[in-house]
Amino acid sequence: MLPVLLDPAKFKDALVTAKGEERAQVGLRALETLWFNTGTLCNLTCRNCYIESSPRNDRLVYLTAAEVAAYLDEIERDGHATRLIGFTGGEPFMNPELPAMLDDVLSRGFKAMVLTNAMKPMHKMKPALLGLQARHGHNLTLRVSLDHYTPALHEAERGARSWKPTLEGLVWLAEAGFDVHVAGRRFSDESEDQVRAGYARLFAELGVAIDANNAMTLVLFPEMDSTVDVPEITTACWGILKKSPDSVMCASARMVVKRKGAERPAVVACTLLPYEPQFELGHTLADSVGAVRLNHPHCAKFCVLGGAACSQ
Repeated sequence: MLPVLLDPAKFKDALVTAKGEERAQVGLRALETLWFNTGTLCNLTCRNCYIESSPRNDRLVYLTAAEVAAYLDEIERDGHATRLIGFTGGEPFMNPELPAMLDDVLSRGFKAMVLTNAMKPMHKMKPALLGLQARHGHNLTLRVSLDHYTPALHEAERGARSWKPTLEGLVWLAEAGFDVHVAGRRFSDESEDQVRAGYARLFAELGVAIDANNAMTLVLFPEMDSTVDVPEITTACWGILKKSPDSVMCASARMVVKRKGAERPAVVACTLLPYEPQFELGHTLADSVGAVRLNHPHCAKFCVLGGAACSQ
């Protein structure tokens, strides 16, 4: 059965829905997590990458350690309640300054998380990673993207010959004593219990001590397709869904990106929407504290209806 395509009248007006109802918005309750997109270049071209990373996509260029440090200074100066600094891409380990960024973050007492495919770019930085672990221990988490517990479905998303290297990287991290998590996708017809049971079998076979039933250590993200129909979220939806705006990712997180050709980085509302001008909130964290209107299909499907958050 073919999916229903998105009504072209939806998500056109930041203030009201296609039906003329007031669009929901989310205020920044507290900046608990700050993400840095280290650049969109990646060693893989995945079938349904949230931000279209690839070996050729440099729409978001490499951040520098100095640029990251400026935002960390701002957090400390303004007293933000930030606990976690996340690094995403692209593949973060392709950015040559990632170890310096991580050392700065961890030395300041923040927790750090890196989203990685655990393939060749990560292996090139093994000595630096081991040094970070020795100095900072379990304040550093590596979240490995393993889209399914079977090679066929994982490689349907990530490409041929991507399964074995990712498993090798995952096992190396676990055996080296890193705090390692896994991120999967919900793109099969299985129930969540079946998917988690499948990962549990795989982790047992690999000898990797990851709890597949823990939503923090095995995060399962919904599949995203902005062309498929999804309801618009109105102010009335909070009551109907019995959901608080504070539970949505943009109530507690922001992401820093640097666009190709830009003189300086910018702060955006969401890790999923780095290219949308309406979600760019300024150049500083102080600029970014305003409310975010949920004017995109991802806001509805991933965050509100899907209940997902990148920092889970």
